[in-house]
Amino acid sequence: MIILVLNCGSSSLKYQVLDMKSNDDYTLMAKGLVERIGEKVGSIAHTVTGQDKFIIEKPVPDHSAGIKEVLDLLVSKEHGVLDSLSRIDAVGHRVAHGGEFFKGSALVTPEAENFIEKCCELAPLHNPANLLGIRAVKQLMPSTPQVAVFDTSFHQTMPDYAFTYSIPYRFYEKYRVRRYGFHGTSHKFVAAKAAKFVGIDLENSKIITCHLGNGSSITAVKNGKSVDTSMGFTPIEGVTMGTRCGSLDAGAILFLQEKEGLDSAGISKVLNKQSGLLGISGVSSDFRDIQAAALEGNPRALLARRTLTYGIKKTIGAYAAVLNGVDMIVFTGGIGENASAVRSEVCNGMEYLGVEFDDRINDEIHGKDAVISKPSSRVKVVVVTTDEELVIAQDTMAIVKK
Repeated sequence: MIILVLNCGSSSLKYQVLDMKSNDDYTLMAKGLVERIGEKVGSIAHTVTGQDKFIIEKPVPDHSAGIKEVLDLLVSKEHGVLDSLSRIDAVGHRVAHGGEFFKGSALVTPEAENFIEKCCELAPLHNPANLLGIRAVKQLMPSTPQVAVFDTSFHQTMPDYAFTYSIPYRFYEKYRVRRYGFHGTSHKFVAAKAAKFVGIDLENSKIITCHLGNGSSITAVKNGKSVDTSMGFTPIEGVTMGTRCGSLDAGAILFLQEKEGLDSAGISKVLNKQSGLLGISGVSSDFRDIQAAALEGNPRALLARRTLTYGIKKTIGAYAAVLNGVDMIVFTGGIGENASAVRSEVCNGMEYLGVEFDDRINDEIHGKDAVISKPSSRVKVVVVTTDEELVIAQDTMAIVKK
């Protein structure tokens, strides 16, 4: 089954084409990225597996135009991988927010599309773009089935006491204000992948997954199901991130609004775009820049790194309590897979938990799957690479086959 995976952002579009023979037997045929949609000049970077990247710069006025460009490339004589668009059996979409409507991935029907639109108020920066992608495909390939895979659905197994905020309950009943969590596709994938990698039974396990990148979240996974996660109603909550502040006293927000004369848009800009690693360090939101500055002795870069690693360590400790122990800690994402210094700062000093960390192996691991705890460690510490597009393709194949 050939599946086109689409991840539409507000001004960008990532895609992959996979030939899925089974969940574990597949071939990546092509992938690419369309950027600066709606600007004067857009950019399309297209890569056929085994060939050099091909880049086009031209206006891409909207998502329909962007998807049309992608489809034309996929069947072009020079850069294509398909002889006809009819070879595409299904299209899988990453959708940011499924609210309480979706407890798993879903076939896109008129009813599902309506529910996705209702969730736009919960994810105003992402769901509208995701919907644009769905509607563009419906226009360009009306007979091709589509599947929506939600960032939030993996966390719908959280118990009510884990997702309920201590605010008047009427706000939950009226507006569904609660913890939703994000990065669910990645957490689901790496928990299963890591369990298989080290030989742990996922259905009888206690795993803490750390998806660390520009956006970071940590999840407690019990027997393969999410029981708590660090992001909340929005992706702001949790540990320190690239430009997001993470968990913050609501009173501090009110104080800053009053002192700085900020409206809701102004304080949102501070919390989402000017905080986190960037806000503390004054250097960058990119952890690679933070680490370089820290190694040069920049005190604020050192503070930013330590704030991040302390928050991760603290959350792991909390989730070990939630799970009544832990079998495995998993690191993934751009920082989790590549920043050995972060993994070391987090895991050293966790002997009480049963972690025996191997700094020598850890220092050698960048962007590949590996166990970075000692063989005698009661708790396994593992690095695994994530692949959210593969999860989307797997779920799409399963739903369409049904």
